[in-house]
Amino acid sequence: MKWDALEATRNSFTYTSADRIVSHAQSRGMKVRGHTLVWHSQLPSWVSSLGATDLRSAMNNHITQVMTHYKGKIHSWDVVNEAFQDGSSGARRSSPFQDKLGNGFIEEAFRTARAADPNAKLCYNDYNTDGVNAKSTAVYNMVKDFKARGVPIDCVGFQSHFNSASPVPSDYQANLQRFADLGVDVQITELDIEGSGTAQANSYSSVVKACLAVSRCTGITVWGVTDKYSWRASGTPLLFDSNYVKKPAYTAVITALGGSSSGGGSGATCTATYSKAEEWGDRFNGKVTITAGSSAITNWTVTVAVTSPQKISTTWNGTPTWDSSGNVMTMKPNGNGSLAAGASTSFGFTVMTNGNTSAPVIGACTAS
Repeated sequence: MKWDALEATRNSFTYTSADRIVSHAQSRGMKVRGHTLVWHSQLPSWVSSLGATDLRSAMNNHITQVMTHYKGKIHSWDVVNEAFQDGSSGARRSSPFQDKLGNGFIEEAFRTARAADPNAKLCYNDYNTDGVNAKSTAVYNMVKDFKARGVPIDCVGFQSHFNSASPVPSDYQANLQRFADLGVDVQITELDIEGSGTAQANSYSSVVKACLAVSRCTGITVWGVTDKYSWRASGTPLLFDSNYVKKPAYTAVITALGGSSSGGGSGATCTATYSKAEEWGDRFNGKVTITAGSSAITNWTVTVAVTSPQKISTTWNGTPTWDSSGNVMTMKPNGNGSLAAGASTSFGFTVMTNGNTSAPVIGACTAS
């Protein structure tokens, strides 16, 4: 969702890849954080070449167009990202926005964002602001000023990239708390911690516990899934190793959150398997087979997400409901909810392709 991906050419927007992420998340009941609307990096060259008047217009248009496209689908937006310098000065970072529009560009971006989607949480996001230091204090003073003057800001994101040279600061929780005390939510937005074993696990645990101790800490996002694809792969900073095996850090996070890494629940499980059935020029039929696990079930639920402009026109052997976009269907039984252990049933649907023949995304089956 960065500028170069969505608007590589002025006023020509390409949402295909971002839409896939949003549809995937919606099909699994996940909330999406939009990242990011205004940032000095990953800008198309045309943005940097604009004069002040054109740049202001382009910035506001980009925010408005993107947020309108995703209105109602994005929980939190990083409206402005990394606008402050590192170091002891607490000064603003040089960027096309700062250099041509001045200090007011951040406020303007937030006001434009609020008008575009009044229900989305609007966040400022930065790095090396995890402890109390000159940079975090500069951000703190900006947020304090915004709150005092009624500038719409709902949350502050702390990237929290840690390693041996930059460990979790001792005043991490206190820093989160001082921002929360201004009346904003705080969210850990890009968490990764280089290392391994117990030391890494303990660091992850301390971050999670710090968030849990601050009532307005409302989110923890890990910056990737497996070490294999991390931007810091050599530092093995994530919860799964390069073979997708859970690391001690994974267990530490789950434990800190109050859960059990071994799972649990009622024991009622099911799986959902998709297959394409009949196909015509402008449509195709899909079939989802529901299979009970090692115990009998009395009910099941599965989501099916299609990619716009596709639409599901007909369903059978199930009871569908739809999200506000009309692209995510939640299917429940229609007289076929009770299955013996290992037994199967199925439901079907017709997808009108409208030029898009991609397969639907099938969510995990949940059972009771």
